[in-house]
Amino acid sequence: MILLEPFRISKVCLHHIQSGYFHKGLTFFSGRLPKKNSSIFMVPVRAFALCCYASRTFASVGSLDTDVAGRESHVSNSNNFQTSVTSFQHSSDKLDGMKDFERELQELFDEVKMMIMMGNQNDAIDLLQANYEAVKERMNAGVRGIEEAATIDIIALGYMAIGDVKFVNALLDMLNEVVDSLKDDEPLLDSVLVHMGSMYSTLGKFEKSMSAYRRAIGNMESIYGKNSVFLITPILGMAKVLSSIGRTSKAVEFYHRAISLLESSRGAESEDLVIPLFGVGSLLLKEGKPVEAESPFLRIFDIYKKLYGENDGRVGLAMCSLAHVKCAVGDANEAISLYRKALQVITTSNYMALDDSIMEKMRIDLAELLHAVGRGKEGRELLEQCLMITEKYKGKEDPSSATHLINLATSHSRSKNYVEAERLLRTSLEIMGKTVGPDDQSITFPMLHLAVTLYHLKRDEEAEQLALEALHIREKAFGKDSLPVAEALDCLVSIQTRLKKDDEELLEQLTRVLSIQEREFGPEGEEVMITLKKVVFYLDKLGRKNEIFPLQKRLSALGMKFKQRIQH
Repeated sequence: MILLEPFRISKVCLHHIQSGYFHKGLTFFSGRLPKKNSSIFMVPVRAFALCCYASRTFASVGSLDTDVAGRESHVSNSNNFQTSVTSFQHSSDKLDGMKDFERELQELFDEVKMMIMMGNQNDAIDLLQANYEAVKERMNAGVRGIEEAATIDIIALGYMAIGDVKFVNALLDMLNEVVDSLKDDEPLLDSVLVHMGSMYSTLGKFEKSMSAYRRAIGNMESIYGKNSVFLITPILGMAKVLSSIGRTSKAVEFYHRAISLLESSRGAESEDLVIPLFGVGSLLLKEGKPVEAESPFLRIFDIYKKLYGENDGRVGLAMCSLAHVKCAVGDANEAISLYRKALQVITTSNYMALDDSIMEKMRIDLAELLHAVGRGKEGRELLEQCLMITEKYKGKEDPSSATHLINLATSHSRSKNYVEAERLLRTSLEIMGKTVGPDDQSITFPMLHLAVTLYHLKRDEEAEQLALEALHIREKAFGKDSLPVAEALDCLVSIQTRLKKDDEELLEQLTRVLSIQEREFGPEGEEVMITLKKVVFYLDKLGRKNEIFPLQKRLSALGMKFKQRIQH
């Protein structure tokens, strides 16, 4: 007799469910160390202040929204929303006109930044729109030079910061028309191309992004040579795009080129090296090469330690990246030690607030690792700390409290303390019911957890009702043939089996689960194999012997393939 496995919520399903609500959900079901490509914390780095020409003040490299986040801004004529760039038409008439033009662009850029920072988004839109109308009028009159391109560029950066993606797309189409007609030696063109590459990348238009970066790199190489430090920004942009589309080896090449340029121009211990070193390390980890990834992360650690001392928060975050490497090579004890040191350094240095999201994620990742190696009590202490910090800074009914309650409940369930798990899950459901409503798909996550907990407490009728409710919510939210629905069905079958529900109905539900899993994971997925065993069990119970043989043959083949995967 094949016993049905206890219901498991897969991490793939978690992604579907949590995407609309949770950001830090914790699962303890696998009992394994985090996968080799688990997420890495972003090491804080100084943004490159490279402009394409040494003397230029034209818009800092990168998108406006990142610039708005925390840098000081200069305000020019902040109360005068008629400050459209009206003098552009005269800039080409003077030898020094381009410098005046750049200054006006910078003033526009800074003013828009300040308005957004101060929460005056409507004023920022008015200012951008005034400039848009002015440049559009000139273009309709047939004037399409670098001044028009640079102005559209600044306007697009402004709307990107505001979040009007649709209009940014239209502005980029407009900008492309102008840029395509310009010669490569136009001043400011390389800056415009770099911004275009960044915006296209943010919008997920990677081919267009690469095209813009490629032209910028070519222009700069012809003007400054292939070893110029001005190349670093578009090279890093290209590396990021290549990594986004899965061209890892090519992305690593670009990161290494940036590293070489920085080493030759700024020295082997420059803080600016952190960005490409982090890019290389992250890609190598993602590719399952943790041994190679350790070297760039160690360099980041050494750079920060030398510049700021071993008790600086940046050193703590570098330790965190090294902890991920140790996790990936299977050295759990060293990873745990690094995590603990990292948290201590960051906390002691007051580098981040206790309730900072990065700090919270570090605690949760360490808690998961501690549970995975059998140190659940220590892990639970960290989860309790997360809950206490959230309740202190955000209040007991903040939505993020629900996440921590669920994580704690999961921990207690692993320790078979189902009574406490039930209490925590019911509290989380109360909080979510007030926040997102009783029919929101995100509420089905703690709902199914509670159903499983009640199942373990032998309260099967209550468990069934919760599982049915979660199933109906998910069918409505995701569709009847979705993976979250399969998860809910699998849970329901486990509960109804013990309630001795009709075997034909249970087999029908399992067949539905199998169909969804085959589509989502492929015919050879581990989840498929588990469900196939259940289907065979019910076919045997129903006496349908003729249907069992081909499934058993398939199960045997899957078992061999899965065993080979584990060995490798």
